[in-house]
Formats: sequence, C-alpha cells, structure tokens
Amino acid sequence: MINLIPYEKLGGADHGWLKAKHHFSFASYQDPRRMSFGPMRVINDDIVAAQKGFDPHPHDNMEIITYVRKGAITHKDNMGNEGRTTAGDVQVMSAGTGVTHSEYNLEDEETSLYQIWMFPNKKNVKPRWDAKEFPKEPVTDQLKPLVTGFDDPDSNSLKIYQDATIFAGRLNQGTAIQQTIKEQAYVLCSYGSVKINDVELKKGDGAEITKLNEVSIQATQDSEVLFIDLPQS
Repeated sequence: MINLIPYEKLGGADHGWLKAKHHFSFASYQDPRRMSFGPMRVINDDIVAAQKGFDPHPHDNMEIITYVRKGAITHKDNMGNEGRTTAGDVQVMSAGTGVTHSEYNLEDEETSLYQIWMFPNKKNVKPRWDAKEFPKEPVTDQLKPLVTGFDDPDSNSLKIYQDATIFAGRLNQGTAIQQTIKEQAYVLCSYGSVKINDVELKKGDGAEITKLNEVSIQATQDSEVLFIDLPQS
C-alpha cells in the first residue's frame, strides 16, 4: 500500500526567518493522525533564511538526521563539534544522555533541508555528532545508503542508533530503478517528480509504503528522492 502525503496538506509555520512544513505533529501543528511512522517522529521540510538559524537548544534520546537540499547549515554543540554541511550531504546526531547544539545558515542565500528525528533503539548513549559528504552523480541502478544502523556493516554510511536506512539519489528523467523494503518505508521527493509504482510524487510530497517488499521508482522529471526504510516500531 502506498499512502500519498501531498505537500499542500502538510502542517507548517512561517516564522519569517524559517518557513517549515511538518510531515508529523510538531510544535504548533498537532494532528493525532500524524504522530509518527515506525520509530520516525519528525520530518521537517525547512527553509532557513540567509544569516539566520536555530539558537542553542537541548535534545536527549533522539537520533537527528539533517539532509541539506540547497545551501549549507553550520552545526556547533557543547561537545566541541563544529561543521558545515552542504547540499547533498548529511549530518547525524545521537542526543543520548543530552546535548545542546545550534544550527545556523551562515550563507548569503537561503538553505533548504530535511530534518528527520527517530526514537533510538538504545537509550542514554554518549552523545555524538558526525557528518559526511556523498557523491552527487545521478544514480542509474540503485539508491545509495547514506545513513544506516550501527549493526549494518556498510562502512561508507553515517551511523545511528536505529535499525533504519536512509537511501537517497538524484535520478535523471526516464531513469527507473527497483527498491526493496525490509518492513516499511517513507519516501520524500526533494525536487522534480517520480512515480512509486503508479503513485506520482512531486516536489515536497511524501508517501508511506506498507505491506510491499519492493517498489519501482521512475523519474518523470530530473528528480531527487530520499527513501527511508524503517522497522515497524
């Protein structure tokens, strides 16, 4: 089953410096039907104005993944980590026993990003932060795993405390690939448009995929997708 989540029906808020769309209940947007999907609690589709950002704030016992779509975001935390993540790249943070961090767009253009939160499968770990650059060439055969659980042997991916995999890739128009699913998945169309089996997603849309072991992804325009493979809970 593929349940389309249109961009136009997402919750959201406009704070001036931050324009946010929420796939799940967050802050002032609350919908009891949209609380989580498996262990995934948050997907925020954010546009951060130039020279603006999130002031220092705390987290604990949450896996936080940031995928930058345009521009760059600069992270700084009380563990001494500092890093700038640019479009197509990813940063992850295991909040564990507690961490305070800030994220600023220090660029002269707006930054667009997905922020994804997942409940961890191991609580009260030592907080950690990591980031990685990934190839930007369009894929032709399969999406690339960018983030995986610590139990996954893939040495090229960033790691989180959850049995989940975040795949991503840019697809040229006309490219068609097959994507297997362990249990269930959530798909995001970052730009362009794609068909997941016979369901079309355009820029900003999401989709929940359940009770399917494999789907076809076809780019009807030059596109970028994130494919988040998740356990049931």
